Amino acid sequence: MVAAMAFVSPILLAPATEQRVDLLIIAGEHSGDEQAARLVLELKARHPNLSIAALGGVKLAEAGAHLVYDMTASAVVGFFEVVRHYPFFKILFGKVLEWIATYKPKAILFVDYPGFNLRLAKTLKTTGLSRKGGGAIPLYYYIAPQVWAWKAARRFSMAETLDALAVIFPFEVDAFKDTTLPVSFVGHPFAHEGYQLPVAYDTAAPVLLLPGSRKAAVKRIFPLMLEGFQVFLEKNPQAQATILYPSPVIQNILEDLLAKYPLLKGHCKLLPRAEGSPVAASAVLTSSGTMSLNCALAGIPGAIVYRAALVTYWIGRLLVKVPYLGIANLLLNEAFYPEYIQGAAKAATLSEELDDCLTNPQRLAVTKAGAARLKIALGAGRDVSRSAASWLSALIRPQA
Repeated sequence: MVAAMAFVSPILLAPATEQRVDLLIIAGEHSGDEQAARLVLELKARHPNLSIAALGGVKLAEAGAHLVYDMTASAVVGFFEVVRHYPFFKILFGKVLEWIATYKPKAILFVDYPGFNLRLAKTLKTTGLSRKGGGAIPLYYYIAPQVWAWKAARRFSMAETLDALAVIFPFEVDAFKDTTLPVSFVGHPFAHEGYQLPVAYDTAAPVLLLPGSRKAAVKRIFPLMLEGFQVFLEKNPQAQATILYPSPVIQNILEDLLAKYPLLKGHCKLLPRAEGSPVAASAVLTSSGTMSLNCALAGIPGAIVYRAALVTYWIGRLLVKVPYLGIANLLLNEAFYPEYIQGAAKAATLSEELDDCLTNPQRLAVTKAGAARLKIALGAGRDVSRSAASWLSALIRPQA
């Protein structure tokens, strides 16, 4: 999930381009945009005449959806960040609601992005537009909010507003078992046989640093990683590090921060995250996002580094009810990747982690074994896009 701050004013939503809108997809972040795009490609292959509009990003547009508004250009994360940009989101919310009331899509699919999407689902019910509010529009949800981690009570309000839910983690089905909401496990995108991990393990490769894709979080996390690598470099003067970035915006931030560490010049290389060309790594320091799961599945030894805004962190401490941040750790119910959060992320400690990853054969063996267990837990071999398309097709029953 990413958070570029390229807010646009005034907020203009494109009109529908066809007389009917069979499906409106709302995916507010880059990760949701990518997964929704794969779903659209599968739906279009099955139902070429299906009219799909989207509040999403460029991936959905490339897949054949009519892009009404680029939501990914204004995604944020964290309590403080959302409050800071509240006026913008209030206006955007009203515009989206007005668009739905005007064009009345036959169905709506929410993809992740719970802060916006769940509120919109509730408002569609109270305004009488949705099926559960007495209207005609069924509301479906793909890639569930993490009710198993925090705000668990949301599952009951979701059951009151949504008509069906598709989840990508097997344990999420049980998280909703005490509600009336129909929930289907469709598999995880990373477990599909055709999915190519963006990273690969290579004992001779550089260390990999993955500070994330959210602008504010990268500014807090990347310096911690650089300080840890700098200490590691003192004992390993030939060491090299690769740093992946997902967008030009993040690239600029990384370059500005890296310039403050002149001792690392010649030891760090920035690379764009690209499909079809896995980046090799011997060890990794990663934020807790989806790339950490990719690294775990690739069997790369590593650790999680995370620092949130102070307000966000303390609110999270009160609300989050899970023992780990990393998805791999949650799936395996163990510290597969040790987690260094807030003040625990010290340079000396991170340096020691890198050293252990590179010199401890037992750690590598445990990492490889854990990667195999993760694939099974995520539904190895299942094509999530096809599964999700089958799930949604059965619900909306589009014309052939």
